Amino acid sequence: MRAHLLITAGMFAASWIALTPARAQEVTKENVDGIVNFHRLETTVACSGAIKPEALPNIKKMGFVSVINLREPTEPGANVLEEGVAAKAAGLRYYSIPFNANSPDPAAADKFLEAITTKDTEPAFIHCAGGGRAATMWFIKRVAVDHWDADRAVKEATELGMNSAKLKQFAIDYVQTHKR
Repeated sequence: MRAHLLITAGMFAASWIALTPARAQEVTKENVDGIVNFHRLETTVACSGAIKPEALPNIKKMGFVSVINLREPTEPGANVLEEGVAAKAAGLRYYSIPFNANSPDPAAADKFLEAITTKDTEPAFIHCAGGGRAATMWFIKRVAVDHWDADRAVKEATELGMNSAKLKQFAIDYVQTHKR
């Protein structure tokens, strides 16, 4: 009888855990030397604005394994080549995927999804100049790859720094026309 009660209780607990939705990850904002607008989604991803190459060893120490830079080489202070060298020296995978906020190109989103879904790319540190493009690309990943509904993904991406109506619309249009 006692064993039957323990088995029943165990089955009830397992059922309850299986039916309970996973806890949403929390977005935190931190001040980090050499990084503008740092927003972290627990251990999965961080989206930020401009970084200094000397901040890359600290990014590695935070547990990130890759850096995805969305800045165009022509942006003031972008330092794309220097950042790539510093990332590799710090032991980080480095992806440079230029993404223009004024003229967003679906090819950049394609390259971003290819990078972020490559084995052992997460946790990823994604950045641009202010953080908005980085958060927009994360929105695209959440909907296209993780199959989140747009409202849930918008909420998270907004907390991460998505602040451009134009980029938000680009992202929504992209995920509607690029089903995975």
